[in-house]
Amino acid sequence: MIISKKMFFTQDVSSRKSYFITSLLQFGTLLLIFFSTETVSAQTKIQWASKVLGFSSERVEANNPGPQYRAVQVLGSPNKLPQKGESACAWSSAEADTYAEEYIKVGFENPVRIKQVSIAENWGAGAVVRVLAYDSTDREFIIHENKEDNPTEKGRMWNIIIPQTEYRVFAIKLIVAPAKIPGYNQIDAIGISEIDLPFEAKINLAKDIPKEIIKENLGKSINSKYEEVAPVITPDGRTLYFTRDGHDLNAGKYKRQDVWFSTLNNDGTWTEAINLKNPINDDNDNAATTISADGKALYLINIYSPDGTLRKGLSKSSKKLNLWQLPKEVKIDDFYNYMSTNEFSISPNGKVLVLSCRRKDSKGEKDLYVSFLKNDDTWSKPVNMGNINTAENEGAPFIAADSKILYFSTKGFPGYGNNDIFLTRRLDSTWTNWSEPENLGDLINTPKWDGYFTIPASGEYAYLSSEEKSLGFNDIFRIKLFPSIKPDPVAIISGTVLNALDKRAISAEVVMELLNDSTGTDKIVAEFDPETGEYKMVVPLKKAYSLNASKKGFISISESLDLTKDRRFREIKKNINLIPVKEGQTMVLNNLFFNQSKFDILPASYPELNRIIELMQEYPTMQVIIEGHTDGSDENMMLNVKLSQDRANEVKKYLVEKGLIEAKRIQTKGWGQSKPIASNATEETRKKNRRVEFTILKL
Repeated sequence: MIISKKMFFTQDVSSRKSYFITSLLQFGTLLLIFFSTETVSAQTKIQWASKVLGFSSERVEANNPGPQYRAVQVLGSPNKLPQKGESACAWSSAEADTYAEEYIKVGFENPVRIKQVSIAENWGAGAVVRVLAYDSTDREFIIHENKEDNPTEKGRMWNIIIPQTEYRVFAIKLIVAPAKIPGYNQIDAIGISEIDLPFEAKINLAKDIPKEIIKENLGKSINSKYEEVAPVITPDGRTLYFTRDGHDLNAGKYKRQDVWFSTLNNDGTWTEAINLKNPINDDNDNAATTISADGKALYLINIYSPDGTLRKGLSKSSKKLNLWQLPKEVKIDDFYNYMSTNEFSISPNGKVLVLSCRRKDSKGEKDLYVSFLKNDDTWSKPVNMGNINTAENEGAPFIAADSKILYFSTKGFPGYGNNDIFLTRRLDSTWTNWSEPENLGDLINTPKWDGYFTIPASGEYAYLSSEEKSLGFNDIFRIKLFPSIKPDPVAIISGTVLNALDKRAISAEVVMELLNDSTGTDKIVAEFDPETGEYKMVVPLKKAYSLNASKKGFISISESLDLTKDRRFREIKKNINLIPVKEGQTMVLNNLFFNQSKFDILPASYPELNRIIELMQEYPTMQVIIEGHTDGSDENMMLNVKLSQDRANEVKKYLVEKGLIEAKRIQTKGWGQSKPIASNATEETRKKNRRVEFTILKL
């Protein structure tokens, strides 16, 4: 703190004393704040082992030769504590209760002079008898000998505080006496620190968890004395699919898992659940795992064979005339799963698949993998999703509507029970780089199994499976989401596709594209069939889109949809008109963009112009006229005529150069402001006058 000399010497004696005392108090407060901050942040200064340098043995299960219980599980931060208990994410020696000593030696990325060694003994605490440290020359030092320490608990975070070493510690070695503590002894993590503040293992909780969360059982219309799990909510939040096991109305002799559904009444209650029956349900285990944005495609675990048997994989059933069709195989390159169960989630745009299964490169029994939709409607080879996977089971994935947050269930990270629900945020476009998973807290997670988090597009509520306080086994519950675990808001865009002349609904492919995406790779495609109802899409806010439909024999009228200023969930109804391909038909190129008073075409216009190219290529004798229009006043008439003509010419140039369309098939005309279609009184109406029109002259 700097004290002003000028201020000090211009005051009288009493004032100077008062000011000096005040200054000291302020300085002391600053010191207190500084050291308090150091104390708080010191908790983060623990350095966890980064490599295994040696070990005497490691536990390998005959039926599970993966990395569970291996020496590598000691690396990184604790996966189990503060919860105590056995974990596949911790190192165990090959045998329990043996009299021969075991050891593990680990190295650290940044050698430092230490005051503390922290050992996460998640199970069998007290079996470590010596702790050794090593310097840069691999010289050995005994840090601690455990002669009298007999912990009363089976697990602990053991912090050994020592005088600061004169050497930098490159490695730590633990000597373990398995016979000292009955059963397997496990070490979850080994850390070193330059400070002597004891490390406390904590759960990585989501931020700002409320003090009260109501976990509402959905009641007897959905839950029963049987097991209800795996809820799948439609994006509009009005239909809930789930899996019920053992019910008398289930299909087959043994009443195995069937898919049931319930719909939301206007008063917020749910209708009595109904069994989906054949062809969704049969004698085998059936379960819904995800549903498309429009609610017309239901994805189910397993592949339905014509002979009535199932094999591992994913199937898709389409809804036609309000009836679900026989599920068809969803083909995934090189798909296999060493486990008997698998789970899936598909992103709202239908292009990303997250699956839970066990493969050759899995870290645990089941890991989370990602697959991408290819141009032939098959899916790419699954890729391990990286840092969110552990030596335990990761399952029940759910991709949020914003395609940024992933919810899943595991006991591979510190939590409260058998399996907890976590969220993680996608950090890039690879889908293999994720933020540290956040536990949703003990008001959502319980000491028992929790999972199958699913959220409608509104992001208001989440539905999940939980065993605690159920009517029977697992039940379906609902919670109101709090801000820190909510996905980014999205919009549901829905409507019908109409013939522009007679206003009748017609089947068509509906496409939503980002206006600034000239590559066309980031698009959402849906099918509209008048027999099954409206098209429906889920799109992120804060972006601008082009919406159009296509059908052979029709010209699409694209609509621009600007959601850049929206911050809350919206439901938008948008009908799309298609103009029959006939001579004399005119359409406004709504998604054609220029800078103010310029004629250079902006990249956001390319998808619109590419559709014109496709149309003219489909009809090789078609001749058209491109007409430019502006708003404006009479004194700028000649400038506006030239600008509109230049814009029309620029459109022709694009069609000829990019689409190889013969120049003689395209006429151009600039009208300036002479043909307004709206008043020039306001900016909104003037926008309608600034346009380029496309008219078919000859087919």
